[in-house]
Amino acid sequence: MALQVGDKAPDFAVNDQDGNTVQLSDFKGKKVVLYFYPKDNTPGCTAESCNLRDNYGQFQSNGYEILGVSKDSEKSHQKFIEKQNLPFSLLADTELQIHEKYGTWVEKNMYGRKYMGTARKTFVIDEEGNIADIIEKVKTKDHASQILT
Repeated sequence: MALQVGDKAPDFAVNDQDGNTVQLSDFKGKKVVLYFYPKDNTPGCTAESCNLRDNYGQFQSNGYEILGVSKDSEKSHQKFIEKQNLPFSLLADTELQIHEKYGTWVEKNMYGRKYMGTARKTFVIDEEGNIADIIEKVKTKDHASQILT
């Protein structure tokens, strides 16, 4: 069943780009932007991540932590962070543990070819660990304003 606004956000424990275990429950008392994106260093994902980076100060002053999630490896995430100067952590969900809990590992269709991939979707989680917003139609170049409004 798909997650809804008001639901408790499923907890998880996966490694970030530096091999540190990150759990959603570590962020209790803070608001979290959990954004799922298909792949490091691709045009849309770079635009989305850089838009969040460029507005990071505004997120912080509003009490938000940002966590990016894709199935890329820790090493891939490290390179992406270095190349784009990202100030937040990227989670290496290589086993699709978080994707499955959040319903973001979906069948996609490109040029008539069906395959499994990451749905570009963002969950905004409140201080109590509940889902405050779900953004299904992400505007990669203007994602920060979708979240902060």
